[in-house]
Amino acid sequence: MDKIKHYIDSFLNYIKIQRGDSHNTLRAYKRDLEEFFRFSGADLYQIEPVIIRGFISQQILKGKSKSTVARKLSTLRSFFSYLYQEGLIKVNPARVVTSVKIKRALPKFLTVDDVFRLVEAPKDDKFINTRDRAILELLYGSGLRVSELCGLNIEDLDLKESFIKVKGKGNKERIVPVGQKAKEALKRYITLRNISRIKGEFKREESALFINSAGKRLSTRQIRKIVDKYAKAIGLLEKISPHTLRHTFATHLLMEGADLRVIQELLGHSSLSTTQIYTHVDLKHLIEVYDKAHPLSKEGK
Repeated sequence: MDKIKHYIDSFLNYIKIQRGDSHNTLRAYKRDLEEFFRFSGADLYQIEPVIIRGFISQQILKGKSKSTVARKLSTLRSFFSYLYQEGLIKVNPARVVTSVKIKRALPKFLTVDDVFRLVEAPKDDKFINTRDRAILELLYGSGLRVSELCGLNIEDLDLKESFIKVKGKGNKERIVPVGQKAKEALKRYITLRNISRIKGEFKREESALFINSAGKRLSTRQIRKIVDKYAKAIGLLEKISPHTLRHTFATHLLMEGADLRVIQELLGHSSLSTTQIYTHVDLKHLIEVYDKAHPLSKEGK
């Protein structure tokens, strides 16, 4: 088992350097691999495709979601592919194991009216509400991931040129435009942030763009709570998250005729296939409009 542990650590170090995966992703890979080898009880060189299939079957019987099972299989494939490339095994046992088919759910998004009501929900000009308005405007206006928003620093924002420098997955940097509404909200927030700093209201100086009343960087969990708070305040029936605003940003751009590759760049997707799911969302919207408006549609008869 010590040898397997050594190989797992080597693999994790390799993908960290090659792909720049996050700490949470690496931890998930490690969990998956340790769980598999506990299941197999076999030496590394005794692993065969039937053992991997048995592990996948066990996960399904345990009630694991298809996406979780697919991730575990992907981890095993990457691990054994690495060992094979390094010459540590003669045959890759995961190569012939078929993938778990996943029905990809269409991303949920808000209507334009609901977005307007949401971003306007923080009413007064106090520090917290001004900050929350800026957060909501930026999540929708620039389509950032919640982790990207939390990681922003003051120096990443250029309001004069109307863009923000974002560090995405794998530490890849991209430049994202900041719309007029988000720009105005950010200006108001930064003004109050500077006043609070000058007054000495923060316990320590923080480079983070979005901070709490103590001057500390907001966490992803706190951002999710902020979104949930205002969604409830305007009476949205379905639970939404910061990612819902990201989906809404992309969907609304597509509906207004934006090029799919432009949306890919703005979202920071490494592959166009990831972005193409929004074409299905747009198609669904078009069908709904057709059903409601066309004289020969079922609803129009």
